[in-house]
Amino acid sequence: MSMTDPIADYLTRIRNAASARHSKVDIPSSRLIREMTRILQEEGYIQSFTMIEDQQRSQDLIRIYLKYDENRKCAITGLKRISRPSLRRYAGADELPRVLNGLGIAIVSTPKGVLTEKKARMANVGGELLCHIW
Repeated sequence: MSMTDPIADYLTRIRNAASARHSKVDIPSSRLIREMTRILQEEGYIQSFTMIEDQQRSQDLIRIYLKYDENRKCAITGLKRISRPSLRRYAGADELPRVLNGLGIAIVSTPKGVLTEKKARMANVGGELLCHIW
């Protein structure tokens, strides 16, 4: 079955796993998904991730270990898809949004790779706004 929006699927799987308080979630992997997951780990929203090679399927999986505090509250409280296949959203370097006045992050696909909006602003590049995470 083909997937029309793998980023929305990625965010939905993380949202559902966090609301069900699962410790890990498996997601079909791609280069973009790996880069987004790397950013989530760097920013402290997840504990870690590992790549799982699936011999029966042609696509590898990425296993994400979610991060919780001592009260079993997930570090990720919200996820929102911004740019969609039907409506792409782009922003220049000076138009990049601040998520919750800097408490959250926006993930941006730029010519210099997938970056947070803070790093894209420092590199003075714009691009496609993929999602907001807080």
